[in-house]
Amino acid sequence: MTSFADRVRETTTTSGTGNITLAGAVTGFQSFSSAFDLNVEIEYAIEAVDVNSVPTGDWEVGSGYLSGASTFVRDMIKASSNAGALVNFAAGTTKNIYCTFSGQKSRQTQRAFDSQYGLP
Repeated sequence: MTSFADRVRETTTTSGTGNITLAGAVTGFQSFSSAFDLNVEIEYAIEAVDVNSVPTGDWEVGSGYLSGASTFVRDMIKASSNAGALVNFAAGTTKNIYCTFSGQKSRQTQRAFDSQYGLP
């Protein structure tokens, strides 16, 4: 089962397609480690931003989990700017990573609700 929490957002400068090293919560938000236990599925989105915090176009949405207090494992990609595959994030850029409710999860939830209540 996927876990969700409100106002979870951190930054990272991790590059490549591997695990994300979390750099701490953005002011006004909570960290992943304060919101979630280890090894619990978390819906997330990550986006690369420029020095003015404007998105650069590299992004992905998926589910993953914390394997340590500051290590986020990208487990399953649901959509991305790389045709649905892991994004190879560039070195030297900041990325925002946050908890989200993906469109795919929303559709699954709606189908389950409709099925339970006999809706078309």
